[in-house]
Amino acid sequence: MNMVALSGVELVIELVIFFLLVGIGIFVVKIMKNSDNKFLNPTEYLPLEEIQSIKQGYFLIMMGLCFVVVLYSLSFNSSDLVYFAIFDIIISLYVVITIDKTSNWHKLLIFLLVPFGSLTFLVYGYTLVSYLDLIHIPVFLYLIKYYYDGFKIYTENNSLGITIVLLFVIIFVSFFVTILVESVNPLDSLVMVSNAFTSNGYAVLGHSIPGKVNSLFLVWSGYLISGVGTATLTVALLTRYYNKKFERLEELIKKNNEN
Repeated sequence: MNMVALSGVELVIELVIFFLLVGIGIFVVKIMKNSDNKFLNPTEYLPLEEIQSIKQGYFLIMMGLCFVVVLYSLSFNSSDLVYFAIFDIIISLYVVITIDKTSNWHKLLIFLLVPFGSLTFLVYGYTLVSYLDLIHIPVFLYLIKYYYDGFKIYTENNSLGITIVLLFVIIFVSFFVTILVESVNPLDSLVMVSNAFTSNGYAVLGHSIPGKVNSLFLVWSGYLISGVGTATLTVALLTRYYNKKFERLEELIKKNNEN
């Protein structure tokens, strides 16, 4: 790759594009939070315990996504650059939209999160390797710690167990082992590990990058929904069983009162 210097005008254009997208994102999030649509309320179709587990896992997932940005920034395949640039911009946007903005450090972090390298590639059509990109990597390393701290606080405040950490450790270790022993790229490794973990095989499902991402979405969505279905069925059976017990107990109490 060639070293490319951005002009002041190009930098301003990229800043305007990024913060325009941030503004749109904040507006959409506010609408969703204020909406009374049942489809946007997870308690309508998930039990409270499952929602807590998902929120707990959310912090670990964000840690993983930040790590993927760092990994691809250090060693990416040129054929994946378009998709990585899009992924980098989406993750950067999401963090800027959702991160706590009360501290001065986080306000500075917002500007450090601007993905100049990815925007340069998508807007101007050439790759950028500069100090701006080097700053982007340690920022995401900090975010890994930020979301880990969020995980600890949420877990302690809700008195939750940390079994979910074992799940992510297994996936994380298997992810690296698969890269090394199978000589595949990170995305293919993640697809293979996900398929193997959810008992769907050990193959890469999908030939294109969007197809592989869709495969990941289907695998983990199916895994989550099947778990919810099993839990819901168990609760329904137990509720029916104990309702019958209570009905019999009430009948016995009535008979004893009559006697």
